[in-house]
Amino acid sequence: MNKLRINRVSSWLSCLLAISMLAACSEAGGGGGTQGPASDAKAAGASEQDKPLTVKIFAGLYNDAPDMNNAYWTEWQKRTNTKLEMEWVPSGDIDTKMDLVLASGDLPEILSSPDASRPSLIKAAKNGAFWDLTPFLGDFSEYPNLKSNLAQNALKYLSVDGKIYALPRSRSRVDLGLKIRKDWLDKLNIPVPTTLDEYAAALKKIVESDLDGNGKKDTLGIIGQGVVVDDGTFLFAAGFGAYNPTFNEEGGLIETRLTPQWDDMIAYFRQMYADGGLPKEFSVMKRTQNEELFRTGKAASYTNSIWWDDEWEKENRKTQPDAKILNLLLKGPKGDVALDLQTGVSGGYYISKKVPEARVKQLLKYLDFTASQEMTDFAYYGIEGVHYKVVDGQKVLTEQGVKEVNVTSKGAGVLAYSKWGKVISASGTKAFNDAKIKEVEQFDELGKVNPMKGLISDTWLNTWPKYESEWKTMEAKAIVGQISMEEFKAYTAKLRNLPEMKKAFKEFAEAYKLFTGK
Repeated sequence: MNKLRINRVSSWLSCLLAISMLAACSEAGGGGGTQGPASDAKAAGASEQDKPLTVKIFAGLYNDAPDMNNAYWTEWQKRTNTKLEMEWVPSGDIDTKMDLVLASGDLPEILSSPDASRPSLIKAAKNGAFWDLTPFLGDFSEYPNLKSNLAQNALKYLSVDGKIYALPRSRSRVDLGLKIRKDWLDKLNIPVPTTLDEYAAALKKIVESDLDGNGKKDTLGIIGQGVVVDDGTFLFAAGFGAYNPTFNEEGGLIETRLTPQWDDMIAYFRQMYADGGLPKEFSVMKRTQNEELFRTGKAASYTNSIWWDDEWEKENRKTQPDAKILNLLLKGPKGDVALDLQTGVSGGYYISKKVPEARVKQLLKYLDFTASQEMTDFAYYGIEGVHYKVVDGQKVLTEQGVKEVNVTSKGAGVLAYSKWGKVISASGTKAFNDAKIKEVEQFDELGKVNPMKGLISDTWLNTWPKYESEWKTMEAKAIVGQISMEEFKAYTAKLRNLPEMKKAFKEFAEAYKLFTGK
């Protein structure tokens, strides 16, 4: 009996000693009495929070496919604490690939579209393919960069039925420039064109000359891709007055491409084609092919972002030392200016509805951070000493910077709005960029935005895809002379008078009134 009692006391003392030792260890460790399991959970949470966020994005490829382990992308992922999984799609194929993805329903987590007005994209939003971001964003108190750093009305251009379905790919309003080789004008004693007619006459003279000195008349005039000149088409349309809101007799707002002014532009291209200023192969040319032709001195004119000028001049000067690119300011037959002013929004980032709600918030935090000034500066210039150096107070890209910091490298984030963001060349000198800004400083004041931007008509979304391919074919036929302009105009008049088109125009008019307050 005594032996049993002694054993019990001994056990009790052992337990007491063990408890005392645990308490001492806890105090020595600075835990303040916190229990072990709770502390371990806190540590695990912190570790999980610090872990890089995997972000999967479908985006356009505008340069050579990047090495995601290079200095630029390594630093981007470090600053954003992310692991990017990018699906880069060549820019010339992105619309086709995106339509296939939307039709399949197999959406990436984030889909980046350079055009928020595509019918297939709007339909997908209406059908629930993407998250409505409106309730997530709320008063933007959790997203300060999105609240303060976007272009005016940016989110209105990305809304469908009053709901925000995307965050913007922020780009400057002054973006596209109708470029011409100024040195070629000088060589042929041609004054800088100030009207669309003078421009067409200049191209006719250029293509009839041997400006590259190869003994052949093989210099191209204006190049582009698609049925006419793609990016430049709307610029010319503005010059013919198609950016002036045009209403039919019933008060419907006619879609820009079906206005009589657009018909006038097609007649202009028809004459340019006959004169040789528009290449015979215009309808099948690709973006990458056209850029190569212009940057290597094979073509006189091209429409693209102004910030390319320095790089393309340098490329041309390898074989033509006096090469100089000028962005033209032209007036149309009724005084309208041929400028296609952007909205400050070059498409948007859409989040698939398949993404869990908690993860949507994580992706929004990432996208908000990419709209910061820090990440915007990085997107344009990269790392000091690696991608750029400061010369005369201006950041200038190094050779490595030119390779790694480009259009494609801006495809993984919202970015802050920058007035001259698509004008200033990161590889250009301060003197070059100051002169380029002066060259185009009137564009923001004189240019117009396509009045259809941001407007949605359900009837148009259902109707236009039925006729778009045929319409493009008719455009090409009219330009090359396979049908007369009378036939083309009769065709577009027929489209305008279809009952479903008239209904769409009515819906556009109502949307225009709501959007503009006019």
